[in-house]
Amino acid sequence: MLTPEPRTAVNRAALALTGLALAAGGVWTATGHAAFAARLPGWWPRPPAGGFLVQEGALTALRTRGWWTPAVVTVGVLATAFLAWCFLRQFPRRGRSRLALAAPGSVLRVEALERALAQRVSSVEGVDRCRVRIHGPRRKPRLRMRVLLAAGTPPGAVLDALHAVTAEAQGVMAPCVLRSRVRLGQRARRSRHVR
Repeated sequence: MLTPEPRTAVNRAALALTGLALAAGGVWTATGHAAFAARLPGWWPRPPAGGFLVQEGALTALRTRGWWTPAVVTVGVLATAFLAWCFLRQFPRRGRSRLALAAPGSVLRVEALERALAQRVSSVEGVDRCRVRIHGPRRKPRLRMRVLLAAGTPPGAVLDALHAVTAEAQGVMAPCVLRSRVRLGQRARRSRHVR
C-alpha cells in the first residue's frame, strides 16, 4: 500500500503559511496608498499621511528599550533554527540499525532484512535488480523498493510477487506497522546496429 510521505504535509503547510504571511504583508504594504485606505476596516493599521508604516523616530525609540535587541536576535535565531530544521527534514533518515520484535529478547538487524528482501525480489522472474531501504521511525518504518524489470517484462507480471514479499516483510516486522513504497523501472532494450 502506498502512503504519502510525512514531509509532504510539512512542505505544503510551510508553503501555505509562508504564502499567507507574504500575501498579508503585501496587502498591508499595498493598502498604505490612499485609494485603498478608505476601504479598509477601522482596526487595520494605517501609516500616517505621507509617511512610512514605522517612522524613524518610533524605530529609534524601540532601539533604546532594553528588550528590543534581545527580542530581534531571539526571533532571528529561532527563525533560522526552524528553517534549518525544515531543510534537514527533507533528507531521508535511517532508522535504528536494530528493531525489537514481538518475541522477548529478539531483535532484527535492518540491513540483514534489506539484503534478504532484495535477494527475494531479485529472484522473481522478470526482475533484473532490486534495491531495498528501510528507514523512518521505529514503530512505523517505511520500506522503499526500487525494482528494475528485465526488458520486455510488463509491470503487472511481478506485482503479485512484490505484494507477497511486502506482506512477508510486514509479518517479520510485527508489531511494527510497515509502510511500503515500490518504484518500478525497466531496462531499455538494446537496439541492433546494422553496418
